Amino acid sequence: MPKYLMPVGNTDFKEIRETGLYYIDKTMLIDQLVGKSRAKVTLFTRPRRFGKSLNMSMLQHFFDIREKSESLFEGLAISKNKALCDSWMNQYPTILVSFKDVGSSKFDTAYALLKGVISKLYESHKYLFGDNDSISKMKRKLIDMFLMREADAADLTDCLYLLTDIMYHKYENTPVILLIDEYDVPMAKGDANGYYRDITDIMSVMLSKALKDNPYIKFAVLTGCLRIAKESIFTGLNNPKIYSILDYGFEEFFGFTDSEIDCLLADTGFTGYKEKIKQWYDGYHFGDTDIYCPWDVLNYVSDLQQKAGIEPKNYWANTSGNDVIRQYLESDNVNPHSDFETLLAGKCIRKTIAEDITYDNLLSSEENFWSVLLMTGYLTVVPKDEVEAENVSNDTEGVYLRLVNNEIKELFSRTVVSWFKNKMLKEDRTELFKAIWSGDAETITDELCGFLGDSISFYDYHEIFYHAFLTGLLSGVKGIIIKSNSETGTGRADVVLQYPRKGLAAIFEFKSAKSEAAMNKKCDEALKQIETRKYSFPFRHNTVLKYGIAFFEKQCLVKKG
Repeated sequence: MPKYLMPVGNTDFKEIRETGLYYIDKTMLIDQLVGKSRAKVTLFTRPRRFGKSLNMSMLQHFFDIREKSESLFEGLAISKNKALCDSWMNQYPTILVSFKDVGSSKFDTAYALLKGVISKLYESHKYLFGDNDSISKMKRKLIDMFLMREADAADLTDCLYLLTDIMYHKYENTPVILLIDEYDVPMAKGDANGYYRDITDIMSVMLSKALKDNPYIKFAVLTGCLRIAKESIFTGLNNPKIYSILDYGFEEFFGFTDSEIDCLLADTGFTGYKEKIKQWYDGYHFGDTDIYCPWDVLNYVSDLQQKAGIEPKNYWANTSGNDVIRQYLESDNVNPHSDFETLLAGKCIRKTIAEDITYDNLLSSEENFWSVLLMTGYLTVVPKDEVEAENVSNDTEGVYLRLVNNEIKELFSRTVVSWFKNKMLKEDRTELFKAIWSGDAETITDELCGFLGDSISFYDYHEIFYHAFLTGLLSGVKGIIIKSNSETGTGRADVVLQYPRKGLAAIFEFKSAKSEAAMNKKCDEALKQIETRKYSFPFRHNTVLKYGIAFFEKQCLVKKG
């Protein structure tokens, strides 16, 4: 068993510390928060899987008056600040609530989930409600409704404020520390599923009541993915201090820094993998600090512990929905195709970023589009001294942006290819199929070039892109069977079409050429491969059409064998 086990997926600070799981020390967040910042309400926005929930758990265990947490923090950086620990550790009633699971395809279900979160929150603080004469009958009625999940929307908006009120008086007028994790998930899910306004009407009032001029709180900390416009969600809230990925302050507390990666790899014996980890999981810039995605690094190190030598892979893809890219590609309001080509070529674009946005207007402009991609972790800000002039688009304002790393580039490419394949299913391909079954290679060439012209260029033009392009274009036609990379003869043909009703089959073999001049030769190579590997043998009872195709960037040439 490895000496250091990675806390993959574990966001419970207490459990990590008590079970000896590997922990990268982020406790000086406390010093920054109460020793230097002292904001009444602080919001941290970071992409998914950057340690927000673990930090919130750490804050809860440090401040909570019901706990004795000295052993949990023993040996960590904050324990060296004895004066701060004496003043703050386990000195304040503390509430931690997370809205990360409040989301569904339907509002009714999302609302039920929201009531469930509040019910569990009140259940965890049931010790407040027993022998407590200061709680009025009206308040007890609300408490019972919250516990029983019977509160209507209007009453539900009082849940956080009421709990701070009761907690404050229970602890003899000691102000409460309120921690709200993933505050924006209900709105994000609402926007994606058509009930944004319904859920926002509840969440905005709930948060405003809890945060605006609340006499019962010492301070509040919120985390989320996007910085939602104040007038949309924090109506009337005075001057919350917001730290987005573009702001300075607290940069090193969400994600891993380069020195922390060095320490982790030294502890686990994987220092030789630093460069691979950097290429795949580094590249984020928060303020002026270079940051690695902690979720990816921990997953990869954990996999290395199981099998040394394993190659990096995409861990982030399964944790963050890619609907935002697909939504924009399908939107009439934006046309990001040329910028996508620039990004996929490994180059920078320059865009104006809107930090204050609302989920219901994400599709309203390209400015919002690039802002969302930046805030959600697909793009990163490139320092000006790293920008090469020839790699920058013509925009004159804004910040320099590029795809973060190999992982995001792969995810981005995969999403675009998937979108393009779906797009092809909606195109009129009548002339293309007519040409295929009649053996008209010239028309097939013209049709394929036309479709390629509408696609998004890929910087490397690997055959995998052309394969996705062709299979997407030839799929979904009634009565026609498509097989991709299927065994035929003594090998695997790239694409085979069968038209059983008419006794027809078409075999496609394609090659990626390095220049336009090389395309003719590549077509001949493809046709020769069809013959030498006997791809047509299984279809010998059909009329078989054989096509060699050569691709070069957005050009193609088709020859019939």
